[in-house]
Parts: sequence; C-alpha cells; structure tokens
Amino acid sequence: MKSSTHPQNTYIGGHVERVEDYRFLRGEGQYLDDISRPGQWHAAFLRSSLAHGTIRKIDASAALAMPGVHAVMTAADIEGNIPTIPFRRPNPTIGPYAQPIIAREKVRYFGEPIAMVLADTAELAEDALQHVVVEIDALPAVIERVHAMSDAVLIFEDTKTNIPTVFNAEKGDIEAAFAGAHYVIRDQFATQRQTALPMETRGLLAEWDAQLGQLTVSGAAKLPFFNRTTMANMMNLPEEAVDYIELDVGGGFGARGEFYPEDYLLALGARKFNRPIKWIEDRREHLMAIGHSREASCDVELAFSKEGVILGMRGDLYINIGAYVRPNGMTPVRNAAQFMSGPYRIPAIDLDAHAFVSNKTPAGTYRGPGRYEGCFFIERLMDQAAGALGIDRLELRRRNLLTHEEMPYPLATVLPSDGRAETQCDSGDHREPFETVVKESNWAEKAHLQGQLIDGRYHGMAIGSFIEGGASGPQENVRMQLEADGIVSLYAGSSAIGQGLETVLAQIAADYLELPMERIRVFHGSTTYLKQGWGSYGSRATVMGGNAVIDAAKKLLGEFRLHAAKRLGLAPEELTITEGVARAADGRSVPLVEVAKDGINVDGFFKNQTPTYTYGSAFAHVAVDPGTGHIEILDYVVADDVGRIINSMTLHGQVMGAAVQGFGSVFSEELVYNDEGQLLVGSLADYLIPLATDYPVVRCISLENYPSPTNPLGAKGAGEGGIIPVGGVVANAVANALSSLGVQPKILPLSPSRVWELIEDARARA
Repeated sequence: MKSSTHPQNTYIGGHVERVEDYRFLRGEGQYLDDISRPGQWHAAFLRSSLAHGTIRKIDASAALAMPGVHAVMTAADIEGNIPTIPFRRPNPTIGPYAQPIIAREKVRYFGEPIAMVLADTAELAEDALQHVVVEIDALPAVIERVHAMSDAVLIFEDTKTNIPTVFNAEKGDIEAAFAGAHYVIRDQFATQRQTALPMETRGLLAEWDAQLGQLTVSGAAKLPFFNRTTMANMMNLPEEAVDYIELDVGGGFGARGEFYPEDYLLALGARKFNRPIKWIEDRREHLMAIGHSREASCDVELAFSKEGVILGMRGDLYINIGAYVRPNGMTPVRNAAQFMSGPYRIPAIDLDAHAFVSNKTPAGTYRGPGRYEGCFFIERLMDQAAGALGIDRLELRRRNLLTHEEMPYPLATVLPSDGRAETQCDSGDHREPFETVVKESNWAEKAHLQGQLIDGRYHGMAIGSFIEGGASGPQENVRMQLEADGIVSLYAGSSAIGQGLETVLAQIAADYLELPMERIRVFHGSTTYLKQGWGSYGSRATVMGGNAVIDAAKKLLGEFRLHAAKRLGLAPEELTITEGVARAADGRSVPLVEVAKDGINVDGFFKNQTPTYTYGSAFAHVAVDPGTGHIEILDYVVADDVGRIINSMTLHGQVMGAAVQGFGSVFSEELVYNDEGQLLVGSLADYLIPLATDYPVVRCISLENYPSPTNPLGAKGAGEGGIIPVGGVVANAVANALSSLGVQPKILPLSPSRVWELIEDARARA
C-alpha cells in the first residue's frame, strides 16, 4: 500500500461542510436569470420542426411588424460561409461533420436553429416565432443504425458516408486468444438516448462594448477559456477582447457549458445591434437542443479459459452521435472502445467503435461518457458467462479483477485517425472495493433470496465493477493574492458546476498555507481572473486545480518568507513559518497580514498528461413485480478507492448523486423519436427523472488505500464513478431475480412496460 505525504492539517480528509451552500440556502446565489442589463433585448430561437429537409423560404416580415420586435436574424444575415463550432480534439475525418451555428440550406435535426428573434421581452420574442414563416421540403430521416450505416440517405452528401470515424481499441494477439478459448460468449446489448438534464436550463447574456471593442458572455461555462478562444476566432476578435463570466450553476454533468450555436448567435446579435442580449432556455427547448448522449449498441464476444479466466474480447460498438459532431462528440465513442474492459484483466482486445450520424440532436458527453455504456455491456456478458461456465458470479470476477501487483496496468490502445491514444491504470487493487461491497451488502446472508418469489415479487442481486478516468490534462492554473486584511484570494481556472469546488480548493489552500479556511476566498471559472485556465470536465478539478493550489501556496509562503526576512534583517532560511506567522529564533515574528501591503501575488500551475483512475464495485438488491414490471431497489452499495479523500462529505454527495442519476438512466429516462425524426419528449411529464424519495437506500463507502502516484495530492477524480456501474449491476440483478423465467435484459431502460413484456415473452416461450 502506498502513502502520500502532506502537511499536518485539519481540513484535507475532513468532513467539511460546503462553504458555498450558505449563500444558496439564503437565496443569495446569482444565476444567469438573476442578471439583467439596462436596455437589454431578449432572444428566442426558431427551431426546425423537421428532422431533415431543404430550406426553401424564410419570411419574417410578419414577426418584424410586431411592436417590440427588433430583429429576426437568419443565415442570410451572416456574410460568407456559416461558421462551424471547432472540435476540442481536431480529427481530419470528422471535419465535414462540424456543427454550423445556424441552418442555411438544410436542416439536419428536429430543433436545429433556423432564426433568432430579438425583442423587448422574452415572451414577445417567443410570440414572434409563431409569425416567422418557414418552408422546408422534407427529406427522408435517418434515425436508426441500420438506416445510417446503409448510406442509402446521406446526411452530408459530399462525404459519401454517414460514418465520420471508427475508433479501434487493440491489445495483444486476438486471434490466438479466441483460438485457444474453452468457451466464447457473444451477445448484443443497447443503451437508450438520454440527456444530462441539469436542474437549471441553459442561459446566456451577451454584451458588446463598442467603444472598447469588448465582448462579454455571462453564463455557465465548464470550459470558459476554450469558449473564449473559440468565440474570439469565430468573431475575428483578439482573444483578450472576449470574456466569459461564470455565475452560479444549477448543474452541468458534461452537457451544459459547452460551446453551442446560441453562444455565437447571441454574441453576433449583441455586436450587431450594440445591445445586451439575454436568452433563457425553457425545458422543452432544452430537451431538443442541449447535447444528447448514451445511444449505443454492441455486438461483442468474450473468450474464456476452462477456469473462467478471460482470454480476449472483440466485436463492434455503434454510437449514434446525432446530426453533427459536437466539440467533444468523439469522447463517448473513444471511451466506449478503450474502457469497455473495465477493471478486468483482458490480455487481448479488438473492438471497433463506429460513430454514425443521424437526424437527431447532436450528442456529446454525459457523466461517465462511454464508460457507463461499456460497463453495462461487459457486466451483462460476465454474468451470462458465469452461468454458462457453471462458475459463481463473484468467483468469476475475483479471477479476473486487476491486482496491486499488476499496476500500472495498460489498457487497450485506441487507434483513431488522429493518432494513438494510450493509457494505464495508475494504482490500486481492484479486489479490495469488490470484497468491501461483498461484505457490506451482506451477500452471504442474502444469497438464499436470489430468484425467490416473496410476497408476489422476485428478488435478485448482483455485483459489478468499474473504473473512472480523471485528472484530464494538460494543465490547470491558479493565482493567489494576499489582501490587505490578511485574506488570501484564490483565483482558479477550474469551473464550479455544483461539485463543491470552492470548498475543496479552500481546504487545500488552508492546509498548505496553515491558515483557517475563513481566511481563504475562492473565485473561479471566469476569464477575467487568469490569463489561462482549462475548466472542469473529466473529473479533473480536484486533481488538476488542487495541485495547482499547492504550487501557488508554496510560492506564496516563499514570498512571505522573503518579505518577513527583509523586515527582520535576517536571511530567509533563518525563519520558520507556522500558522501564518514568520518566526525568528530570537522570538521576533512577522504575521502574514503585515506584509500584505507589499502586494504579494503568485501564480501556480500543475501540468499532467497522465490520467488517474478511481475504481470500485457496486451491489444491487432488487424486487421485481411480475404483474406490473415495476422494479424496486431494496439496497444499493457502492465502494470506490479515490486515491486520497479531500472532503468525505462532498465525495459522498458526488457518489450518491451519481448513483441516483444512474437509476434514472436504468429505469425511466429516454429521449424517444418517431420514424420521421421528431422528438416525442417535450416536458418532464415525458422524460421521467428520479425523485429524492424513489431510492432511499444508497450506501457509499470511500477508500483511500492507493493514492495516485501522478500528483502530489495523491487524489483521483471521483465525480463520475457512481453512475458508471449502475446499468450493468441493476440489469444483472433483474436477470437474477427473473432467472426462473429465463429473462435476460439486453436493452435499457428497464421501464415497467419493457420488463413486463420480457416476462410475458419468457412465459410464452415456456
């Protein structure tokens, strides 16, 4: 077991309440909709009611005649080529599939922006949408994989294909692995289309200062610096002429805060009319326009030895990325291929992950992108293989889970068209959280319940395992400034998206400066604070931002030592610093506040290209009503090793919240389209999300037995792991419950109607 060194402290590792919650509980949070500017106009977007078609006519004359309506902007108002949104990781094959900021000649999905109305009020702007006449000649809609991969209807005619790219994950000798196999299992599975659905919908406020030539965009931005660079390039402005201002955020989960067409269009309107332009998305618009995710299927096989040791895995994955490639649209595709092996020792891998476009809303990342889908696929295969091999499900996993002695363990190499992607698990013993879950779930005592019909419901249990990537590079920056009152202002490049960033960074700063947390004030996410930053995504803020804080704290203490030594007429090395006071051997001292007027201001940074990997296991005990198909979670336990715990309270909140979010993914959330490509989900009456009362029994156990060797904190990202195993574990528990009927769930969600149909089909076959 490895350990990490750190200063004596009382904050890191403690159960520290979130400092940001005080203002939220008092109603003092400041969200985008709380902001208004004098003379501002409001925007509303006319969106395509067809999934695929050719635009023949747009007539806005009636809308423009309405009092209080100032403009209707369409593609005709943009000179030259329509700008497209750049990719976070450029790839030559996906270039032609980039998303334009507005439709000009064609529409490619239901909800694509066609026009932007600007009016005195939001209500008036929305009313004016009804008076904009649009004529579109419908084209056949490409909805499902079979349609897309046939290339019979091309969404981008010039590309000659609906498949922008294929990622290949490879490792070892796949032919030898399957040639020597005792048993091979092959099956097909699928996960449904979803969206992250943060509590607060998207919103933006764009302001243009013509005198200064300065553009300011306020609103949620998990990538404020990337968005600033993107906006500056698209608007032909110097980067320093654009600022993104982060406000309080009602959730993000991977989808919110990316660069969307609305970012550019609001900025364009603000600059053209020299007016602040504000837009708040309603829920129906949100469901059709924010990034979707998760729609994936597979045809995969696993090869086993007679003893149940995995020899190889091969097959194909298919990911529906929607009408365009979003800036991060390839992340779920790449992750599904590279991480489908999960925490299992698989020496030979050959997986092709096919990204295909369709006439649906463009897809991107959602908490645990690609990993959630891959975990569902492999965990279902593992349980089915255990039954076929006659090996206990737990024992099969024990034989294949990675051990401490194997670290660092290389995962499959991904070979996209833009180069190799290699990674490896950094530290840990994957058996430890597994055995922790076996014990804490009382598996041995409950084992007799498996498949039993008790009070009219079938009981079932399952355990599955996962890995979560974190610490996405390449760098994070912070700045520390000593204020006149002795407060240390910490300006972070990381963004706050509800994960408790202010608390965690204040804990780290307080410990390494040896100051009370009350003397640390955290500012975050806005481009006005720092020259460069990277934001929050990929479970990176604690690792990347936290280690940048350590660097800054050491530099600030170094400056303090120099300034205090000068005051005392001593060499810096003659001083010791504790609790914000520099002390000399003769008893003289200088408090930190005394040197504040010297203007101490330091920059800190942390560079790292090596991801961290949190890992764990989860247990589910379910009861299935065969008459209704309803599934109740009776018990759910998740244990993960996060390397080093910074705040157990925020950590458990992240894991528990992710687990409940996963239950929504498993049971009810689904974005359904008809054959013409129209979204049939328009409100939360159609898109059912979990309630706090739905899943009262969720237990989280956090371990820190193996700190990451990649960073001084030893921390690992932990914002996504809780959601990754839910699909596979719950589906296996349902299969276990209904084992006497031979039910094997292969498609999510496991809604009551779907489960009831599975039961009835099984009975009919019997």
